[in-house]
Amino acid sequence: MKSNSIKKSMLTVVVTLSTASFYFAQTTQDTLQKSSDIEQVVLSGVADIAKDRKTPVAVSTIKEAQIVDKLGNQEFPEILNTTPSVYATKSGGGFGDSRINVRGFDQRNTAVMINGVPVNDMETGAVYWSNWAGLSDVTSAMQVQRGLGSSKLAIASVGGTINVLTRAADKKRQGNVTGSIGNDGYNKALFSYNTGKSESGWATSFLMSRTAGSMYADGTEFEGYNYYIALGFNPSAKHDFQFTMTGAPQWHNQRSFQSTISDHIKYGGSEDEPNRKYNQNWGLLNGEEYSMTRNYYHKPVMSLNWDWKINDATKLSSVVYASFGRGGGTGDAGKINGKYYNNLPRTADGLVRFDDIVTWNQGGVVADFGAVNKTPYLANSNNGIIRRSSINSHNWLGIISSLNHKFSDNLNATIGLDARSYKGIHYRIASDFLGNNSYTDTSNINNTPNVITNTFASNADWNPFGGKTNDIKDQLAYSNDGLVKWLGGFGQVEYTKDALSAFVQGSISNQNFQRVDYMLYAPDQQKSEKVDLVGFNVKGGANYNINAHHNVFVNGGYYERQPFFGAVYLNNRNDVNPSLTNEKIASFELGYGFRSAIFNANLNVYHTSWDDIYKRLTTRATINGVSVTGVANVLGINEIHKGIELDFNVKPVQMLTINGMLSVGDWYFKGSPTASFVEDQTNTVIQEGTLALDGLKVGDAAQITAALGADVKITDWLNFDAQYRYADKLYSAFEPSSRLVTVAQPKPADPAVELPSFGLLDLGAGARWNINSTQAFKFRVNVNNVLDKVYIAESRTNKAADANEANNWNGINKSNEVFFGFGRTWNASVSFIF
Repeated sequence: MKSNSIKKSMLTVVVTLSTASFYFAQTTQDTLQKSSDIEQVVLSGVADIAKDRKTPVAVSTIKEAQIVDKLGNQEFPEILNTTPSVYATKSGGGFGDSRINVRGFDQRNTAVMINGVPVNDMETGAVYWSNWAGLSDVTSAMQVQRGLGSSKLAIASVGGTINVLTRAADKKRQGNVTGSIGNDGYNKALFSYNTGKSESGWATSFLMSRTAGSMYADGTEFEGYNYYIALGFNPSAKHDFQFTMTGAPQWHNQRSFQSTISDHIKYGGSEDEPNRKYNQNWGLLNGEEYSMTRNYYHKPVMSLNWDWKINDATKLSSVVYASFGRGGGTGDAGKINGKYYNNLPRTADGLVRFDDIVTWNQGGVVADFGAVNKTPYLANSNNGIIRRSSINSHNWLGIISSLNHKFSDNLNATIGLDARSYKGIHYRIASDFLGNNSYTDTSNINNTPNVITNTFASNADWNPFGGKTNDIKDQLAYSNDGLVKWLGGFGQVEYTKDALSAFVQGSISNQNFQRVDYMLYAPDQQKSEKVDLVGFNVKGGANYNINAHHNVFVNGGYYERQPFFGAVYLNNRNDVNPSLTNEKIASFELGYGFRSAIFNANLNVYHTSWDDIYKRLTTRATINGVSVTGVANVLGINEIHKGIELDFNVKPVQMLTINGMLSVGDWYFKGSPTASFVEDQTNTVIQEGTLALDGLKVGDAAQITAALGADVKITDWLNFDAQYRYADKLYSAFEPSSRLVTVAQPKPADPAVELPSFGLLDLGAGARWNINSTQAFKFRVNVNNVLDKVYIAESRTNKAADANEANNWNGINKSNEVFFGFGRTWNASVSFIF
């Protein structure tokens, strides 16, 4: 069931940080502007892009034309699913809620760069793709560098680096109007125009789009905008200036929680085909779609890049950038007769009964909800349910500057500075009282009890540049700021002569952390102790071109990375972790490449060890008949990630291109660290023992992936493409605390469950009608998961198969909580190029 009304939404501005001035060579008269190989791009600025047969790293490049044609209504990271060792899923399936793993490392440990500027959250390392939902509209090329990568910065590229290059202001003069439709009411309208470079050196590029509808899962209405403005000025051969501002304001209803397979069968499904669209987080309120979990954000980013060619041997590239994110996500607060909203009786279709929650909140009788509300209209944490918003705003300023000097035709060196200042703003407010008049909170020791009477719409603010807009008296549960300052330096020496190219690179960074808590401490004690942590990396590599067809490369490196903010201050308080230590990453890789007019291939083998990983674990135990929660801060978890990767493309005839890849990984835990779980209130140890992790497979990403595709150009105006991809050795996620072995509990819980393998077929077709030399219509249709394959994309639980087969689905215990992948989806578009 979907509501057809898309409410007025806010802006989640995705601002593409333009730190490079570049130009993509034109190829034929194709739609929009086709990018040629990224190696042919004339790049300046701070973006570090791998060059074929020169940069010794494993790399895959996605061109603009591929993104424009094949992405359709998929999530932006999914375009990388046909590259080796990448596993991207839609996660819950809400607009922009996708995630990506590279070589078994999640996106917190994969550096995402926009034109060479890092965008991973400075507190958690996270990347929220909903904040960048419009990035696909303005991308000229995307390159994933697996492993160490070629970036000179001290970034968290444990798994790899994803470099996104946006369109330049000086693209050739051209305009585009596109309209798209898809399954479940998906619709998109886009307009873009490039002025081209004038004789005086000015150039402008502009784009605006709107996307709305619902995603495949039920209860996932959304509306998002995207804008992009690039202004370029090239006053002379020595100076080049580029200013960009981009954003993707959006709101979207989410499917935040995984449901059991049993519920997917119970609510609208069957034993043979569970209901893949089922979403436990939504229902109807006054006849309209209403979700307890709604995300809204506005993250404008702007940058000014200056490239200065000092002389023929020396060049300075600098970028100053700023990001101001405002918004958050909603959830529930309070209970009805001891039950959270998700545990209350549901409709026959499994929907949340929001109308009945309002009735109970106001003192009405809801028979199966239990006792009547004795304090109607007055909600608190134990009586009455409301919807609250968790605000996660930030202010981020930064500068990157690098000076490159060419000592000779063979030797050049780069030194640079990377400085950032970040303030994360975190608090909760009431979003919807759901029939109540107030909510009483007791979290603020300086104002207890606090009776909250104001609610705030769950929409992104169109003016995201202000500070906190809500008074502390309107806040509940928590209110704190995370302050992170970063100062880094880097240097690199490159040597190239004939067939040999080599580099040595090093960087060092100091992170300064401080936490400010407005609720848990008196005013004069709200600021925590400042903590300084130093990290560094060293890496190097060499590529040798044996002849025109064959090349080999090797690289290796060592990182010491500072832990994230949550490891510095324990238990959401200002308490500094006394056992802080850097995470250690060591990586080694060998590669081989083959190039010819018909066949190209790359073969890589890698080994990465990741030591002293921080995890905050929780467990429950019964002490003197009372159930209590214990927390352990574990720093000794280690992982090994190794594997082999192959990718190739074949062009036997002019009209046909075949591409494929195969990656086989072996990712597992090494060692079994000890853990002591401490009860927070009494500070006493309630459980201690060993985490039996040694040899267990790392979950949440397929360790074997393969893909085979073909692009067929029938005529100059008609083309078809097909892509089949396969995933195997996909294990469930699991909490390391479930592996606790103690004297009283000598046997740990089940290890990660291996999920069924799956293969998906995608088809596409495109046509072009040239009106004249500058105007054309382009048509495109994509169908994803053509065979409507039913598969599990991820599981958050690891319950072993039951001895009674009736309790299993496809060999997996039905009590496991999973996200099923989307079924068959489609989109169609028409573009007018002028």
